[in-house]
Amino acid sequence: MEIKSILKYFLGIEDRWSIGIYTGDSFCHFYPPENIKNPVLTAKDITDRRAVFVADPFMLKEEGIWYMFFEVLSFWRSKGEIGLATSKDGFNWSYRQIVLSEPFHLSYPYVFKYNGEFYMIPESYEKKAVRLYKATRFPNQWEFSANLLLGHDFQDSSIFNYRNKWWLFTCPTLQNNELKLFYAEDLRGPWLEHARNSVIKDNPYAARCGGRVLVLDNKVIRYAQDDYPVYGRQLCAFEITRLTTNEYEEKECPGNPVLKASGSGWNKSGMHNIDPHFLGQERWFACVDGNDR
Repeated sequence: MEIKSILKYFLGIEDRWSIGIYTGDSFCHFYPPENIKNPVLTAKDITDRRAVFVADPFMLKEEGIWYMFFEVLSFWRSKGEIGLATSKDGFNWSYRQIVLSEPFHLSYPYVFKYNGEFYMIPESYEKKAVRLYKATRFPNQWEFSANLLLGHDFQDSSIFNYRNKWWLFTCPTLQNNELKLFYAEDLRGPWLEHARNSVIKDNPYAARCGGRVLVLDNKVIRYAQDDYPVYGRQLCAFEITRLTTNEYEEKECPGNPVLKASGSGWNKSGMHNIDPHFLGQERWFACVDGNDR
């Protein structure tokens, strides 16, 4: 680990992210439920690494079991790796193991299922690539499948399928103020740049994605981090009102921010990621993260 990172850790100024569970009555209204003691996962729960923090959670439910994937920042390895936790009820979680590690930093494990197969696009900006992984044995065995994009510091890449096309948002710089959009006919590409890129410019309030893109009938919702004046301050929702290969428009959803700093406790300083799941009858369930720095 770099000397400056060690000093930050021991001085207590390293970010201290952990993971919680929220419920809600719409895609833009979430709150901590009374029957859960958040956070449900912290660095202390990681048994196969000395962890600095856990963050960026994403979930899938298969055969009655919730599987959560998230970044584990390893102290001795000085990089992020992808961890796994499971739950039968979504409220009580058990850490399992690190399921994906590379020589470079990994985070934001955007996991999804397509045609019966499981895929993940973890952030790997140090490789200047958007890398697709496929599960050879879900949930704990993954292998590299393809580079979807190359050449930039791609951050928090978020993929979704809409009207028979694949779409991918990504923040291509470390300044968190620009959003690019790409599209493809096939998951593995070739991926083409949107005609209106960059679809968001010079806007740290709304550029960098912060969770799963939702496709609700004909409505598409994008969650974005508000990273000004500090990183990971809060999270807002935007409805994409026009999406073609030549056009892009979005509008802010009423009721923003969706997540924000509480001022005390595990998320007193900020929140910056959400993976919401619709349970039916206006019931929503989400994993989120918070910072108590």
